[in-house]
Amino acid sequence: MLAGNAVIPTIDFACRLAAHHAVPLLISGGIGHSTSFLYQSVLNDPRYSTIPVDDRAEAHILADIAHQFWAIPRQRIVVEDRSTNCGENARFTRQMLEHNGIAHRTGVVVQDPTMQRRTMATFARVWQDDPRAPMWYSAPGCSPVLCNGRDGVTFSGKEAGLWPVGRYLALILGELPRLTDNPQGYGPLGKGFIAHVDIPPHIAQAWQTLRDDRLLSDALSARQLA
Repeated sequence: MLAGNAVIPTIDFACRLAAHHAVPLLISGGIGHSTSFLYQSVLNDPRYSTIPVDDRAEAHILADIAHQFWAIPRQRIVVEDRSTNCGENARFTRQMLEHNGIAHRTGVVVQDPTMQRRTMATFARVWQDDPRAPMWYSAPGCSPVLCNGRDGVTFSGKEAGLWPVGRYLALILGELPRLTDNPQGYGPLGKGFIAHVDIPPHIAQAWQTLRDDRLLSDALSARQLA
């Protein structure tokens, strides 16, 4: 299952995996608040820039990439084009699998790495009532590392198709409050969108350190919970 996102290495990973193993590729993604980032990523990619993007659901764009550039047959691609967030990615994925009679004892979830853990918790939440729930494996496709360069913070190694650094920081800083199982978070004690996630103390402390850094205040404010 490839969730709609704008990270080209992640998209490539999902397509490569599906092509190599000749398995169905379910792509989930409608038009949401972050779809414009996918449009820009596709237009900026020297391979994919010919694919039309305007006013199209993320899943249709990614299906074109999978078919035209990775030779995945259309009949092995399942498109879910209504979801606008990771909760709907999981819920509508379950509906599509069951409606189409697709065997799904095991599956691989591929998502923007900054949202991978939350997406896995969402899948656990959506299938929590099913004693025959599939085994979902987590595979974001890439694990970016930041480093200090001559021109400031940048990605270590190849950065083609990744986020701008500022957006990456905003995304990762906004995740921990959502993962935290308290009245403000998305877990069972809060909004109930995801299954419980254990937050190790050193991770919580690291987030507190980042939160208190004035240089990161703008990035954090961009992802504050409502």
